[in-house]
Amino acid sequence: MWETLRKEEVILKLKSNEKSGLKESIVKENQAKYGKNKLADKKKENIVIRFLKQFNDFMIIILILASIISAWVANMQGENDYMDSIIIITIVILNAIMGLIQESKAEKSIEALKKMTPQKTKVIREGKTKEIDVEDLVIGDLIVLEAGNYVPADCRLIENYNLKIEESSLTGENIPAEKDCDIICKKGTALGDMKNMAFMSSSVVNGHAKAIVTAIGMSTAVGKIANMIIKEESPETPIQKKLGQVGKILGITCVAICIIIFIIGVIKKIEPIEMFMTSVGLAVAAIPEGLPAIVTIVLSIGVTKMAKKNSIIRKLPAVETLGSSNVICSDKTGTLTQNKMKVVEVKAVNENLALEYASLCTDCEILNDFEVVGEPTEKALVEKALDIGKNKKELEIKMPRVSEIPFDSTRKMMTTIHRKDNKYVVITKGAPDVLLDRCINVDKYKIQRQNLEMANKALRVIAVSYKEVSSLPQKVTSENMENNLNFIGLIGMIDPPREGVKEAVKTCKKAGIKTVMITGDHLETAKAIARDLEILSLNDKAITGQELDKISQKELEKRIKEYSVFARVTPEHKVRIVKAWQKTGAVVAMTGDGVNDSPALKNADIGIAMGKNGTDVAKNASDMILTDDNFVTIVEAVKQGRNIYDNIKKAIHFLISTNIGEIVTIFMGLLLGMESPLLAIQLLWVNLVTDSLPAIGLGLEPAEKDIMDRKPVDSKKTLFADGLWNKIILEGIMIGMLTLMAFSIGNKYFGIEVGRTMAFVSIGVLELVHSFNIKSDKSIFEVGIKNNKYLIGSFLIGVVIQTIVVIIPAFAKIFKLVPLNKLQWIITGIICVLPIPIMELQKKMDEKRCEKIVYAKKQKA
Repeated sequence: MWETLRKEEVILKLKSNEKSGLKESIVKENQAKYGKNKLADKKKENIVIRFLKQFNDFMIIILILASIISAWVANMQGENDYMDSIIIITIVILNAIMGLIQESKAEKSIEALKKMTPQKTKVIREGKTKEIDVEDLVIGDLIVLEAGNYVPADCRLIENYNLKIEESSLTGENIPAEKDCDIICKKGTALGDMKNMAFMSSSVVNGHAKAIVTAIGMSTAVGKIANMIIKEESPETPIQKKLGQVGKILGITCVAICIIIFIIGVIKKIEPIEMFMTSVGLAVAAIPEGLPAIVTIVLSIGVTKMAKKNSIIRKLPAVETLGSSNVICSDKTGTLTQNKMKVVEVKAVNENLALEYASLCTDCEILNDFEVVGEPTEKALVEKALDIGKNKKELEIKMPRVSEIPFDSTRKMMTTIHRKDNKYVVITKGAPDVLLDRCINVDKYKIQRQNLEMANKALRVIAVSYKEVSSLPQKVTSENMENNLNFIGLIGMIDPPREGVKEAVKTCKKAGIKTVMITGDHLETAKAIARDLEILSLNDKAITGQELDKISQKELEKRIKEYSVFARVTPEHKVRIVKAWQKTGAVVAMTGDGVNDSPALKNADIGIAMGKNGTDVAKNASDMILTDDNFVTIVEAVKQGRNIYDNIKKAIHFLISTNIGEIVTIFMGLLLGMESPLLAIQLLWVNLVTDSLPAIGLGLEPAEKDIMDRKPVDSKKTLFADGLWNKIILEGIMIGMLTLMAFSIGNKYFGIEVGRTMAFVSIGVLELVHSFNIKSDKSIFEVGIKNNKYLIGSFLIGVVIQTIVVIIPAFAKIFKLVPLNKLQWIITGIICVLPIPIMELQKKMDEKRCEKIVYAKKQKA
């Protein structure tokens, strides 16, 4: 409402004064009434709640139940052997601690980024100018705004001189807004058009002003957007959903196994306690106890790698989500582009003169002979002049400025007057259509055509003109100076794309990821940049926020794939776009740096904020922060995310196939009327040690060469899609039957204890050997094993540990094992290497089958 009032009314209503500001008594009163000038964070959970939340997972619950059952059985048997339970609970707690530590590390990184934001502002109270903490500002305060300042609160301008404020963090428009305290806005005026207001989080790029604070903290425009974020909950990530599915499948499997065993036991008239113990053994075999910890370890290592490559991950699963993303909705300004203007075209008979005079007709300053400070459009002119060897500092020594007529939005021009020898040079720059009417002896048609050509490329066009006079009037005005000018030329500039972005967009396209531009900027500008970056293809469409308002959400969901560019959009539009893509089943990543991006960052499957130029609100809403503000970094992050997804899938493939091997061993032993080939504590050891080490090794497998040449993982597919379940079951049967072979030989020729020991060594080493088969669908002899030192290390450590448990009496006693002689070791060793030739044969058959399918498709075509 403040924009609709005259400045005098605002001052009166807020009990302030245009010269002396607020009285201290009113300051205290307002502080008590309105509180601090800061944005509210989402209420932080205490460490105990955050720790307990790490257990909110179906797999973890199954593990806890397994430990309780194990302890109960030990108590029933009167053995007081709770080793199984202790090991399971230890693994679960370690997994929770690791998750908590990673989340805490990320939050500390965010806090460090927050400290980079300015915290002071100039205020006038009781006639005295002083610098105070931004948080201590109150409604009614009289503040001083100067070039380079962040606006500390929403305020009504009461005095301004050549004031321009950059509001891209709120509006998406990178060209600074010109301000005028004397304008009275109509009710319902859009934020970007409120010329008499300044808003929190925007920055002053030119001129200076005084303003009365009208809103602070959560009541500001920024605060209202922040409130939208606090209320929204982030969606579950694909890996969280899929691991939840795995947990449920394993839980159902356990129940099914127990029922089947009960039925078999009734038929075979087996004692209930024996049936129950066998059930527990199978339940332990069915649950990969180390899986949650391994997934956490793989994600943590991935996060550490990404931090070294300029990406801070705030939540562990977010790194995998990026790898599954098939749509990246990117803000234009500051993300795809540099958020700074650059001269890209000059149309003039004398280009050097055009740039020299344009540079002089600016309010920019040059520091250290190369650093230009000032309003972005003027900076671009001065920097281009520097590129051709025309330094404004040196030019002003030869042609000192003696007078000026500042820019204003009515005239759309700026004039500076310089002394040159015995004459004066009047330089005027401004909007071409206005400036042409002030020029003489000019081909208007030709220049208008050139202006149109440049405008069609989405360039911001500035016209430059001059005249020489022998003397100056007593009073310099627009009427007596800005006429009879000589036209020099047109200068076109644009906010150019960031270096490497075009290549990054191409890589995304190759990887099956659609890049969508979402911006608050003008449609033509957005389309030009999108075409340049190859985001907007021939058949793609662009749409404005105004047009979007006329489309229902259901209609948008149907048509969302048609659009690659969304221009002049609001924060609400951005959320609608993200949700529409999600309705199609897409995994959506949203990048951005402004406050206006924040609600969409929160709603996206993964929100990516900029660390350098991003606002605190955007960072707090994100799942990931790019510390170098570079869109190109996302490509590396996608690659890392895909690699992590692949590796988690390999680890799950390995763990479940080996667990099925354990189930087959116990279950087939029961069906064949044998005593249990493996005891519960032996299975637990295999699951937690010899299983876990290679699973971690597989989790650190380097990315495959073609990882960015394939389509993203379909979020609708389960982890076991495309025949993986069949592979897992067949591989499990192979491991189980080979283990039974070792047990049967040992049991028949050397006794039950030797049989169990041979089965124990076999299943452990079989799984270690089988881990090399999981590395790739291609032959192990083709891909090699040397590129993963962690997998080799886990194999060697696993074999050594498995051997030590058997040969050291103290350990052998705990696991109920006996020493093996040379022959028994040789038989066990031969059985253990059999998975390699068996799997090589299977891979060869799969390759032949694929070749036949490809050939058949070609023949049909």
